Amino acid sequence: MEETPRLNFMWHLVWDFRAELLRGLLTAFEVAITALILSLFVGLLFALMKMSRFALWRGIASTYVNVFRGIPALVSVVWVYFGWSLLFGYNFTVYQAGVIALTLLYSSFFAEIFRSALEAVHKGQREAGQALGMSRLRIFRSIVMPQALKIAIPNIGSMYIGMIKDTSTFTVIGLAELVFVMQSINAEYFQPFVLFTAAAGLYVAAAFLVDFVFRIVEGGFSYPKVGRVKRFLTRRKRAQIQRLVEAN
Repeated sequence: MEETPRLNFMWHLVWDFRAELLRGLLTAFEVAITALILSLFVGLLFALMKMSRFALWRGIASTYVNVFRGIPALVSVVWVYFGWSLLFGYNFTVYQAGVIALTLLYSSFFAEIFRSALEAVHKGQREAGQALGMSRLRIFRSIVMPQALKIAIPNIGSMYIGMIKDTSTFTVIGLAELVFVMQSINAEYFQPFVLFTAAAGLYVAAAFLVDFVFRIVEGGFSYPKVGRVKRFLTRRKRAQIQRLVEAN
């Protein structure tokens, strides 16, 4: 009777290649954060276009949003890396193609996030600013946008986690992020369970980290301040009062 082969899980590979794995995760963060910054600006622009009084602007924005929300990340990055290179006669680096692909996809989602957040701010806020003689730009910058950002930040954090995960599809163009590194190690040692379990753990850890950061940012937009932001500002005030007392 044949014996069942004994499974040999080489968990030490995770520690042995820790530098390469962390470098791959850092690459995913870098691509995603660059794309996040660009996506926020592009998304806000299209959100304002969708709220425009002009039908043409609304039509352009709606078309953009509906088209790019329906394209998978894998299709988008192949389209940019190979298709745009042929179309424009310029060879994009894998980093550039990844950033452009994520920006096209997620700016369409951010457009809807910003639109709903801006519309959630009560019109009375704008009317109050106009009654005080404020310009439309100042009302938007000082009254409407801060409140809309507070509403949008939780969704922005969730989208950023999605951006980090979507970089895993960019292995098809050779982006040296976490999954690409895992595949390279697995090709030599054939330990898919060990390596991809480690990858899953790193992605989960990244999600917790991003959630933690965005909760702090969200607290910064709250009034009165809450959580760690409140404790930090309270310590600053106490320190300032203590310096004034000592000075007198």
